[in-house]
Amino acid sequence: MIVDIFIPCFIDQIYPKAAESMVKVLEKVGCAVNYNPEQTCCGQPAFNAGYWSEAKEVSEKFIKEFQNDRYIVCPSASCAGFVKNYFPEMFHNSALHNEFKQIQKNMFEFTDFMVNILKITDIGATLKGIATYHDSCAALREYGVRREPRVLLEKVKGLELREMKDTETCCGFGGSFAVKFEPIAVGMGQEKVGHALEVGAEYLISTDMSCLMHMEGYIKKQNMNLQVMHIADVLASGWE
Repeated sequence: MIVDIFIPCFIDQIYPKAAESMVKVLEKVGCAVNYNPEQTCCGQPAFNAGYWSEAKEVSEKFIKEFQNDRYIVCPSASCAGFVKNYFPEMFHNSALHNEFKQIQKNMFEFTDFMVNILKITDIGATLKGIATYHDSCAALREYGVRREPRVLLEKVKGLELREMKDTETCCGFGGSFAVKFEPIAVGMGQEKVGHALEVGAEYLISTDMSCLMHMEGYIKKQNMNLQVMHIADVLASGWE
């Protein structure tokens, strides 16, 4: 199977290892991965900030970069959810109507693709330690993924997965929310990190590196012994 991959702008610029790990996992399970180097952003940051015209311009570029009728796999439920849920609002009955419908159908968040399309749950990964999983708001409420990351993590040898309190509560990132309302965002991140430490977690894992980026800032500032990991990095551990 040939799959296209979409690497969100912030992962490309700040956390490229998560993208590399996703590619390694996809290739291990038999996928041929195609990456279009012209890709940049899906348009979500501008859209969420209220710049809809600018967002549409960026999203049009996105649509034109994924014209092959094959699966598009993304290591971010936030970006995948944006394409699936908000492209219809921008492009319904437009000149790109058919193109956006095709992309909407083909767009998949990484863990959803692994579990529900490829039907693979055990990658052969190994990571020793105690972990807890953070449900991002986008994964839960925009994209609708909850079970799939846990199914994959439960198969990782040596990893003990513990559920923390209020796992479905926002970590405080929320894109521009963390910038506009910094004290509130920091307080929410502090609470989330506290819940992870309460269960003895050594690893804080999520499908969304944006949430982890927010919490990692607090963790590093407080010199806490807690490592954030994108789930792709976990699944690429122990066999590389």
